[in-house]
Amino acid sequence: MPENLENALTEIKFVAGKDGEFEGYASVFGVVDNVRDVVERGAFKKSIDAQARAGRMPALLWQHDAAQPIGKWLEIREDSKGLFVRGQLLMDVQKGREAYALMKENVVTGLSIGYRTIDSERDSKGIRHLKEVELLEVSIVTFPALTVARTTAVKNDRPKTEREFEELLRDAGFSRTEAKTIVSHGFKALQRDADDTLQAIEALTLSINQATQA
Repeated sequence: MPENLENALTEIKFVAGKDGEFEGYASVFGVVDNVRDVVERGAFKKSIDAQARAGRMPALLWQHDAAQPIGKWLEIREDSKGLFVRGQLLMDVQKGREAYALMKENVVTGLSIGYRTIDSERDSKGIRHLKEVELLEVSIVTFPALTVARTTAVKNDRPKTEREFEELLRDAGFSRTEAKTIVSHGFKALQRDADDTLQAIEALTLSINQATQA
């Protein structure tokens, strides 16, 4: 069992794309969690690099249960903010379908990492600074503890109706009036040239999300 588990709140937003795919941050650097741990930048790098050389990824689990893998990680990397993850829930797995349904409805909204501490240091305030960890798994969980790490997107099927397109635009941050105006002019174009249009909408959505989190 991992030595420690770190939880992170996720905010579910929908963009168009492959059903069951999501992305966000499983950990944020420099933030003290509720067990008085703080992850330092670079803590995951050696573990991620070693796993990449071995051609494998940490497990994607449901509630830290090793008997319930529910998908696979497509990308895990550090950036200036924290541990960025992009995963794919497996729709052929019952628990994967259940997790996706719960995430879409913001019922289950947590990410949590399981790791072993390789190098750490406790400061004068009793806060443990994690300098190097071995990343074993990242789970979708019910009860998060670290509340500043957030996903940027959960990818859903492309909109099939004007109503779904309008809801997608509202999720991206447009007002109701703006969304209706875009739908009235752009839905048919979306259907004709879906891939390029959806990529543009996704990029716009992510930009809005990043701006609101700054």
